[in-house]
Amino acid sequence: MTKVIAEAKVIGQRVLSRDVRQIDFLVPSIAKHALPGQFVNVQTSRHTAPLLRRPFGVANVDRENGVLTIIYRILGEGTQLLAEACSGDRVSIIGPLGKGFDLKAKKPLLVGGGLGLAPLVYLAQCFCPEPVSILMGGRTETELFWQQLFQDLCEAIHVTTDDGSLGAKGTVMAMLPELLQKGGYDRVYVCGPEPMMRAVAAEAARNGVPCQISLEKYMACGIGACLSCSCGGVHKRLKVCTDGPVFWAQEVTEW
Repeated sequence: MTKVIAEAKVIGQRVLSRDVRQIDFLVPSIAKHALPGQFVNVQTSRHTAPLLRRPFGVANVDRENGVLTIIYRILGEGTQLLAEACSGDRVSIIGPLGKGFDLKAKKPLLVGGGLGLAPLVYLAQCFCPEPVSILMGGRTETELFWQQLFQDLCEAIHVTTDDGSLGAKGTVMAMLPELLQKGGYDRVYVCGPEPMMRAVAAEAARNGVPCQISLEKYMACGIGACLSCSCGGVHKRLKVCTDGPVFWAQEVTEW
């Protein structure tokens, strides 16, 4: 798998919500190889702190223009520094890393919640012009600004909110069983909170639909050396950074 350490140029930031941002990098050497489901490791500061790079899923790629996009939530020092980056700033990025999604589906259903929706944007783009449907969940209507990112990529957008302020009331499980029974989907791709992914994977299995999950773990190195992101597999311990982050649901026994 081709991966490089590249100096990326920030070419724009966009505010998506109170604490969620989209940042675009000009980095052709990574953009030309990045696949949906892979991630990059970003050095958020040129100083000694924070020391470790931060992993971010690839949210979109413009291969022709060499642009790579990530979407992130401001949670701590590293992401706060990233939010302060201006157009023209240079950032060191390692990537693309990990294994991405299987792209053989003819009628995929994407399921996501929270920042788990970020890698699904690029996945939906790569499936076009195949018909793509997405089921997204959030706590309230304000969290589902994601609809505008998918509106030109998906033929159907299904929405749930915990408080019922938009779409069906409840989690994505309020709609998933019926969608799987009637939609004729041949793959489910899910990314989001682990309890949600477990429930989605179990429902997909009950309906005989293959399911891929995208795991998020703490990663100190991102290249398989530190073992900080290991999880349980059927036959061995798995490293999320190199064996994943995308797995078939039945491969993982301990999330």
